[in-house]
Amino acid sequence: MTRTPGRPRIAVCGMAIESSTYSPHRSGWAAFTLLRGNDLVRRYPFLRDGAPLRRAAEWVGVLRAAAFPGGPVLTDVYETVRTEIGLALEAQGPFDGVLLDVHGAMSVLGYTDAEADLARAVRAAVGPDCLVAATMDVHGNVSRDLARAVDLVSCHRTAAHEDDDEARERVATDLLRRIDGGGRPHKAWVQVPVLLPGERTSTRHEPAKGIYEDVARVAELDGVLDASLWVGYAWADEPRCRAAVVVTGDEPDVLVREAGRLARRYWDARNEFDLVAPAGTYEECLAAVLASDARPFLLSDSGDNPMAGGAGDVTWTLARLLAEPAFARPPEEGGRSAVYASLPDAAAARLVADAGVGAVVEVEAGARVDAGPHGPVTLRGVVEHVRTDDPLAGIVCVVAAGGLRVILTGRRRPFHLESDFTALGVDPRGTDVVVVKIGNLETELRDMAEDWMLMLTPGGVDQDLLRLPRTNLGGPVHPFDGDAAFGDGPDLTPELV
Repeated sequence: MTRTPGRPRIAVCGMAIESSTYSPHRSGWAAFTLLRGNDLVRRYPFLRDGAPLRRAAEWVGVLRAAAFPGGPVLTDVYETVRTEIGLALEAQGPFDGVLLDVHGAMSVLGYTDAEADLARAVRAAVGPDCLVAATMDVHGNVSRDLARAVDLVSCHRTAAHEDDDEARERVATDLLRRIDGGGRPHKAWVQVPVLLPGERTSTRHEPAKGIYEDVARVAELDGVLDASLWVGYAWADEPRCRAAVVVTGDEPDVLVREAGRLARRYWDARNEFDLVAPAGTYEECLAAVLASDARPFLLSDSGDNPMAGGAGDVTWTLARLLAEPAFARPPEEGGRSAVYASLPDAAAARLVADAGVGAVVEVEAGARVDAGPHGPVTLRGVVEHVRTDDPLAGIVCVVAAGGLRVILTGRRRPFHLESDFTALGVDPRGTDVVVVKIGNLETELRDMAEDWMLMLTPGGVDQDLLRLPRTNLGGPVHPFDGDAAFGDGPDLTPELV
């Protein structure tokens, strides 16, 4: 392959999914969307035709496999993607750089550090002189092996994420600058033995807000190229799962000093992180809803959040809602209105769709994947809406059971936008209670809610981390171990890797 004079060649590749090892779901080929060539390059706004970064280099789309969060990835799926990436890099090279787009919380059956394994495969394919830059999610994990395998690594600085494209563009820009003469930077890496869910580490609230402002300040210091802090992924039982700091640049003393200071600040704040909203058990949340005039009042069914890795078909909360006297009758008969979004079950959704709008149905639904907290529920009601061509879920049906509308889907689907409801003839703003399978509310849901609470429900992404067994963390980690387990405190001395 011949290089274009004056323009570096940069490969784009990766594999991205957030995987709960506590979910019985398995992520196979059906879960992944594969992009190659210009389709891959153009998915990034800063690499679309005419963008300055696009003109500055020859960007080669190799392969990116990406999926909604779910359970662990099947071994053969991961190994097939890894092999194709490696062979394509060898065949289409040489390259001056690689933009490796990963999440950082991909669990693969038979592996304990999948992203490090993929990074090593990329390095083997492109050789020691090519610069490899990894762009990651703030809820990913950075092991020593991963930090060593790449030359640059960075992540979001907001959670919930509002800087996805900016974070990736920052990494791509830094990669180009180093190719153009900066060379391979130094990296100071340190893990922090703290593992908290994103619902406790939102950068909209202290202490994370101030800590991440400090991260951005460190990135602007002389001798520093980038500074990043990962909170880790809370729903995997792997040795790499914990917070981490990486500071990259050309002044090793500065990098080590600042990485250590950020790590210490995060550790010292470990007991100050709180949930992003008032939280409680199902019973506590229901009592608050029934006592409130807020409309809509949103409840987050957090333990089965599909966008954090939950199976999505846990019925524990829905079973209780279906039995709740407050929702047994519609509002016009003196009851309360509610909507539940959503329950995936391909067979049940097909039966309801075939019955059609207006039909009275009775189907067993849910718990096909994760029956641990509760088995399938019996859903009896009137079909109010049917769609069979939803791009994410395939079939989407609305079944009214008294005052409760249950959204039944063919496949897992997030409900994060008001239009997700209104497209089905459901008016969330005019509903008393909206129950969504999510953790921290997405921006549009937050803006819509007059009030909301986080329900601490069971499932593969249970917010009560102490209810989930931990056997593979490989050392004391807060909050699973008390302060006595750390003696005089953890060693937070950064390493140059």
